[in-house]
Parts: sequence; C-alpha cells; structure tokens
Amino acid sequence: MRKYKCIVCGYVYDPAEGDEDSGIAPGTAFEDIPEDWVCPLCGVGKEDFEPED
Repeated sequence: MRKYKCIVCGYVYDPAEGDEDSGIAPGTAFEDIPEDWVCPLCGVGKEDFEPED
C-alpha cells in the first residue's frame, strides 16, 4: 500500500499506521478512507494528497 502526502502541510498518511485519532485503523489503504476524512495536521481533504514515490 502506498503512502500519501498532504501537498499543503507535508503530513504523510502511512497505511501501516492508519490515523487512529480519526478512527482509521492500521492497515487501511488511502483509497479506503472515508471521503470526509481530513488531514489531521491542517484539515484539508483527501483531494489535497498525492501518492509518495
């Protein structure tokens, strides 16, 4: 599973870690996160994330 980086603040969503503060369990692919999820650091939506190479 790929990591995704917020283009606004640089936060990296790592599927291996999830985002437990937002109820996203470890092992959850970025594509499987609900559409209303927002960056835990700056609050932008999924549309402002891009895959990390």
